[in-house]
Amino acid sequence: MCGIVGYVSRADQTRDHGALDVVLEGLRRLEYRGYDSAGVAVLSNGGVVSAKKAGKLSNLLAELEEHPLPAAQTGIGHTRWATHGGPTDVNAHPHLADEGKLALIHNGIIENFSELKTKLLEQGVSFLSSTDTEVAAALLGEEYRAASDLPQADRLTVAMQRACQQLEGAFTLLAVHAEQPDVVVAARRNSPLVVGLGEGENFLGSDVSGFIDYTRRAVELGQDQIVTITPETVVITDFFGAPAQGKEYEVNWDAAAAEKDGYPSFMEKEIHEQPRAVSETLLGRTDAAGKLILDELRIDPEQLKQVNKIIVLACGTSAYAGQVAKYAIEHWCRIPTEVELSHEFRYRDPIVDGNTLIISISQSGETMDTLMAVRYAREQGAKTLAICNTNGSTIPRESDAVLYTHAGPEIAVASTKAFLAQITAAYLLGLYLAQLRGNKFQGEIKDLLADLHKTPEKIQTVLDNEAQIRDLAVAMKDAKSVLFLGRHVGFPVAMEGALKLKELAYIHAEGFAAGELKHGPIALIEDGQPVFVVVPSPNGRDSLHAKVVSNIQEIRARGAKTIVIAEEGDEAVREFAEHVFYIPATPTLLAPLLTTVPLQIFACALASAKGYDVDQPRNLAKSVTVE
Repeated sequence: MCGIVGYVSRADQTRDHGALDVVLEGLRRLEYRGYDSAGVAVLSNGGVVSAKKAGKLSNLLAELEEHPLPAAQTGIGHTRWATHGGPTDVNAHPHLADEGKLALIHNGIIENFSELKTKLLEQGVSFLSSTDTEVAAALLGEEYRAASDLPQADRLTVAMQRACQQLEGAFTLLAVHAEQPDVVVAARRNSPLVVGLGEGENFLGSDVSGFIDYTRRAVELGQDQIVTITPETVVITDFFGAPAQGKEYEVNWDAAAAEKDGYPSFMEKEIHEQPRAVSETLLGRTDAAGKLILDELRIDPEQLKQVNKIIVLACGTSAYAGQVAKYAIEHWCRIPTEVELSHEFRYRDPIVDGNTLIISISQSGETMDTLMAVRYAREQGAKTLAICNTNGSTIPRESDAVLYTHAGPEIAVASTKAFLAQITAAYLLGLYLAQLRGNKFQGEIKDLLADLHKTPEKIQTVLDNEAQIRDLAVAMKDAKSVLFLGRHVGFPVAMEGALKLKELAYIHAEGFAAGELKHGPIALIEDGQPVFVVVPSPNGRDSLHAKVVSNIQEIRARGAKTIVIAEEGDEAVREFAEHVFYIPATPTLLAPLLTTVPLQIFACALASAKGYDVDQPRNLAKSVTVE
């Protein structure tokens, strides 16, 4: 939810950058995680020097331009998504303690902050902000002073261990102290943190984009671990001081992947990266004979054959990917499949056992609602499989198996390429289960895979014809409400289209199953009401085409302005639509990989026409790392 960066280097480090430059570059790359305020602290001349400003990172940069910080080799930085306390200068991180000698930044929520604050107030500690973070800083300061009998080199680490033993909730903490000028200590519980390994320098970040300019060597940290970095060392313990190990890995993308490449926004870039995201997710998943080989699945095939129910857990856009997956998995595998919002799942006493397969979908792998639901499912004995875009994140680590998408870094808050990659991965999983369980002949699976491999080129065709969609979006920039209709796999696409418009343009938008129109939603139709309709193919068995065309006629008769997404060659819809966007013909179950794209383009273009920042929509952050 917040972005955090830490850095420490040798005094003779030959790079032409100091700690402040590294930290600010990391914050620039992590600003998508929160942009209500930003702040930095560096250790210089035996003290802590900090600066922080409400608003976007640019406000902090302006402050630093006017009031520069001194050169330093050690620093921490934070970009905030406000939880406790509003987005003000005072509430921005870092927070200081121990008479200004200690600085701390925090991602997450300290659930017992009120109890701790009361105790600290009784001890004479005063507070400036209304944040839970300042409570954590004050507690750490008290523990640091209490560790005065320990060697200086150990004090901050031990103080962090003792403080974390008292904290409840989800948190990543980074701290520096003036008395240990070449040390950064960090802790994580239910919140993301990764270490970057350098030569004569080491890094910390919410994710690897915080230090990707400087190193691709990273270390995963486990749950309830503390890491102490110096220029030469990385030492990991648990909250009680026992030695622990992290898992080192190589980041397989570089800093250029997190740049805009000439596009006006990351979102537009990521929309145009979707052919590659789908292609990369498909790459290397079959053997020479065309059989699906999912090497990341660490679940015994015999156990997968016994699965009698699948539950997909996700939130937001990922949940709509799960809704699409449900249609495909049930059709191909004949396994009953449910899609649950992660934050509701474990509170309704769900029926889960050893023959249940839990599929969690999360771009970041750190979505707290989904992580807690996965943990609950494992406690009930279910097998868990994660579909995730972020190597080394918590949900894949805590699941029995993982199927990584390979969409590359997604910076824009509103998900686009990750959504299509998630659907693609879910299709691969469904086909793999059908292959394993004998629900489909190998020739059928091969044909379906061939169709999947054709979709990147078809997505590119949609992108090549985006001008029509953009022009309509600009013309509709003053719309107050837009409705979306779909049937079968078009229904979750309609809901995703509505979500994108809500996220980016801040206008009323709703997605409905077209068959529900007469059961209530048709009352919303009035003269001039814009309605997007995702029309299924007129070809194939059990086509719903005629029924959806009837829905179009019903709403047009009541004055709706209909905007139709249809398959190439479908001339029957023309007379019932003000606007028609054609997509290449594709099998029904694979159609969401194409029909979603015009809705993404429309939402992005309309929001841009209204003058909004499509990469950083208000009140939202990329990863929801608190429950």
